[in-house]
Amino acid sequence: MSQREIVTGVVLDEQLTLTLTEVCDVCGLEESVVIEMVQEGVAEPLASSSDDWQFSGIAVTRLRTAQRLQRDLHVNLAGAALAIELLEELKTLKARRG
Repeated sequence: MSQREIVTGVVLDEQLTLTLTEVCDVCGLEESVVIEMVQEGVAEPLASSSDDWQFSGIAVTRLRTAQRLQRDLHVNLAGAALAIELLEELKTLKARRG
């Protein structure tokens, strides 16, 4: 008998904005973890005051990527932020090459 793994995901529109509470729900993270990720530069909220933080779909993608890097590769937050920046730079360079 083979085992099955169920994979779930959330498709986010890049124009979509989510509150801090919604981001925590989507990512399955505690608010303190998201705040720490923001402080480390993993993602940037659209507003500067943490009282009314809004996040873009891109920011949520970055948070989820950092979460996977930490979980799967045991990368610390600073390393995750750097890896995400490098991955985005690589994607940009590939897009320019055509």
